[in-house]
Amino acid sequence: MSEQPFLFGDGWIEVKDGNDTARALFDRHYSRYLYADGRKPKIFVGPGEKLVLLTTDAKALCVWRKFISADGQDGVNCAIFRNESDQRASDLMQSAMTVAWQRWPGERLYTYIDTYQVPPTIVRGNPVWGYCFRKAGWRFCGVSKTRKLIIMEAFAA
Repeated sequence: MSEQPFLFGDGWIEVKDGNDTARALFDRHYSRYLYADGRKPKIFVGPGEKLVLLTTDAKALCVWRKFISADGQDGVNCAIFRNESDQRASDLMQSAMTVAWQRWPGERLYTYIDTYQVPPTIVRGNPVWGYCFRKAGWRFCGVSKTRKLIIMEAFAA
């Protein structure tokens, strides 16, 4: 991971799609697509409006993306959330949600969770996917049609 000497303070900072440190975190995310021909594009977020957030210690990444969803979801998508820090994931998510709502006031936030790729958190003996999202105020709202991903959503208070 490359060092970012300008990263100081607390919370999230906005970086550009293609930032080396952000991409290094994304490379360890379960949704990272590896091309068969070995190419590694510099940008990693995809089309649409985007907000790439990196914590000042460069140990967590959150990417918000507003685009036309193929399955009809409306709002701003949390496309990537990865926490390798000691901070509680739900606290990081709540602060990232605040930044997203500053950019897109009042918009519905939603995310997809792949239950085959993400291990559940066991809560009172039951498996719970997206536990940090739940703790941050998100709720289950359905399952995607194509890959059967869990869809969770959050609304501004």
